[in-house]
Amino acid sequence: MGETPWHPTREQLEAARERTIPDVLAEGLRVVFVGINPGLYSGAVGHHFARPGNRFWKALHGSGFTEREWSPFDDGDLGTVGLGITNLVDRTTASAAELTAAELRNGRDALADKIALYRPATVAILGITAYRTGFGRPKATLGPQDEELAGSPIWVLPNPSGLNAHHQIDDLIYRFGALRAATGVR
Repeated sequence: MGETPWHPTREQLEAARERTIPDVLAEGLRVVFVGINPGLYSGAVGHHFARPGNRFWKALHGSGFTEREWSPFDDGDLGTVGLGITNLVDRTTASAAELTAAELRNGRDALADKIALYRPATVAILGITAYRTGFGRPKATLGPQDEELAGSPIWVLPNPSGLNAHHQIDDLIYRFGALRAATGVR
């Protein structure tokens, strides 16, 4: 699966600003995970959640979504297990803090168009603050939401970035596992 990983240089990371990464979407997916936006490392290598220290792939495996810990370089194969990935905002930045509230709100509208097209069973937003801002839900909490996006239920999970110290790997695995159990993904 996937290609051989490589580590970008500082110059390659800087050159990755404003890049986009192709979505991993298809019809019939059980869960589409929605990142806030790709970081420079992901932009440089062209794969989702690629920065060493990002805990997405560990949480996916630890919660039972995948039978082994996948690599970011395997992201294009997620559809084979009923999963997909996209982002609320497509452009790469060094930090999600570089995004404006308007970008997050516009990202919500673009995401709704994607979800309407592919119709996944569940949409999992990875980042409570981005969800609160982009969806205009300032009091939202983690877990299932009482709204849908283009007909698909929404679930909010913590941002798996290694920079998110509020949620350690055990908590991420627990919360990803609750989503897996609720959606019946085996």
